[in-house]
Amino acid sequence: TDWQKGNLTLAPELAEKWGAVPNWEKHPEIFGNNYNEAFQKVLDPFKKSLKGKFYNCCQGKLGEGYLRQLERSINFWQELINEQGDPDIIIVPIQFGKLHAGKSVRWAHEVFKTNEFGLGAFAIITLLLTHPERLQNFDDLWIDIAGDEYSPEAGGDFFRALCLYFSSSEVELDTCGVDSFPDYYGSSSGFLPDPLPQ
Repeated sequence: TDWQKGNLTLAPELAEKWGAVPNWEKHPEIFGNNYNEAFQKVLDPFKKSLKGKFYNCCQGKLGEGYLRQLERSINFWQELINEQGDPDIIIVPIQFGKLHAGKSVRWAHEVFKTNEFGLGAFAIITLLLTHPERLQNFDDLWIDIAGDEYSPEAGGDFFRALCLYFSSSEVELDTCGVDSFPDYYGSSSGFLPDPLPQ
């Protein structure tokens, strides 16, 4: 395959860099039995890495009734997993929000390229652990987590998204409306990489 031959390149006008995300479903002994447990498994070390400068506005409200992956994102992750031979670590071209800065989450979904999908909470937190420079200051672009959807009351109505932002010199995890479009947020996304020309 192109992955095995190394015949892959970033889409330079879209992706910022390569990202590495654990294949959580392959290792339930590490990440638990569902997406929400896997997210919590990486959220705990992320909080620890910020040394007290993290506040979770959704504490106790990140279970299956509250947070779920979008179908598009699930399908794209599976395609990456299949292409890479069910690896322990999935390699994916990413952008942390700059491409969709100032757009609402809903608008970002509407303008995603055919090979683009939203990054969810598990991927974003994992990527911030390996790219800690990304969210260090109040002036850094804040991140809309565009690969998941959120139900504030766990009542089956998923109309919000998780987001990460700065407040009082700390990183906060909260939710935002999918139709809001402040210019200091951007939706994060991943891509299926382009094969190099033969």
